[in-house]
Amino acid sequence: MKEKLKLGIPKGSLQNATIELFKRSGWKISVSDRSYFPEIKDEGIECAICRAQEMSRYVENATFDAGLTGKDWIAENQSDVHMVADLVYSKVSARPARWILAVPYDSSIKTLQDLKGKKVATELVGYTKRYFENLGIDVTVEFSWGATEAKVVSGLADAIVEVTETGSTIKAHGLRIIHELMQTNTQLIANHESWKNPVKREKIEQIALLLRGALLGEKLVGLKLNVSKANLEKVVALLPSLHAPTVSSLYQSEWFAVETVVGSDVVRDLIPELLKNGAEGIIEYPLNKVV
Repeated sequence: MKEKLKLGIPKGSLQNATIELFKRSGWKISVSDRSYFPEIKDEGIECAICRAQEMSRYVENATFDAGLTGKDWIAENQSDVHMVADLVYSKVSARPARWILAVPYDSSIKTLQDLKGKKVATELVGYTKRYFENLGIDVTVEFSWGATEAKVVSGLADAIVEVTETGSTIKAHGLRIIHELMQTNTQLIANHESWKNPVKREKIEQIALLLRGALLGEKLVGLKLNVSKANLEKVVALLPSLHAPTVSSLYQSEWFAVETVVGSDVVRDLIPELLKNGAEGIIEYPLNKVV
């Protein structure tokens, strides 16, 4: 029997997005509210739920062979792990999140230098302390147990360092962003010794390949259409694709079937143009993975 891969799944805000990503990649993960050990449809993997903030420490000390967590928490913990794959997804959007420094909108603080002698509240304490130390700015950094935006609004801190994806929550609390400390996204990481194990490495690489494929598939759609020989060249010229589109002749006809893959962000403008240029019977379909 093959040695099982111990895989950490992040608990909290990333959990549902991660489970959905694995589902699109071919692994169904079933989570019970009563258990920290979800079932996964793969005899070679053993899953456990763990807070993203702690994940890199457990991967570093080999409690897990691999796990998914944010780049920010790896930096916070200064964990020595092998970075397998950058996976840009989150609970809200398909773009990196940002750790920013914000102050009340009417604050006199305009730059980082203005924070000298001031108090900053954040969950990212270690990284924030090192950030200001490297700049030679003397600030007091305190841990925030949550509702960090409220700390500065109520006067418990002069500024906050908080993570945001859209900035809407920051603005809703009447705060003003004055600096970005880092951008972060989910990463698949591995323990160094596990990465050296051929069996475990093969499984980790399989996971990385299919997770990347699922994320790419989310940004693309497939298109099928029919077009006459007279209009073929101008229709094909409109089609962006990973390579050239597939073109095949229809049986005993002067018509062709064309199939391609295009970005989901361009298809709404592309379809009307294809129709104008003679395409017919256009079918758009989603893609689970593109590898």
